[in-house]
Amino acid sequence: MAETTTNWLAACRVEDAVENGGVCVKHGEEQIALFYFTRRNEWYATQNECPHRKQMALSRGMIGTITDEPKVACPFHKKNFSLKTGECLSGDECAIKTYPVKVENGTVYIALNA
Repeated sequence: MAETTTNWLAACRVEDAVENGGVCVKHGEEQIALFYFTRRNEWYATQNECPHRKQMALSRGMIGTITDEPKVACPFHKKNFSLKTGECLSGDECAIKTYPVKVENGTVYIALNA
């Protein structure tokens, strides 16, 4: 079994995050949507690309909950995706990639596997 090394990307300072919303973090050619869910005091990161329209838009989606599951709704077609698992909560077969997030000393980090 191959070992995986986790690289932590310093995404932003806590005070620079959008409360109850998302921002796009660009790392090389990859775009990651970072969400600060202040009502739950939780951080989430997902791919920024909408799997339906293939547009970089999820960071502009609305966050909320469906039966206590934190989710983001794509701003184009309102499909809901779990911020924890990436599963489409609207019944479609597609899913989005999620990333672990941690906060240390006021900095928000996103885990990138090498």
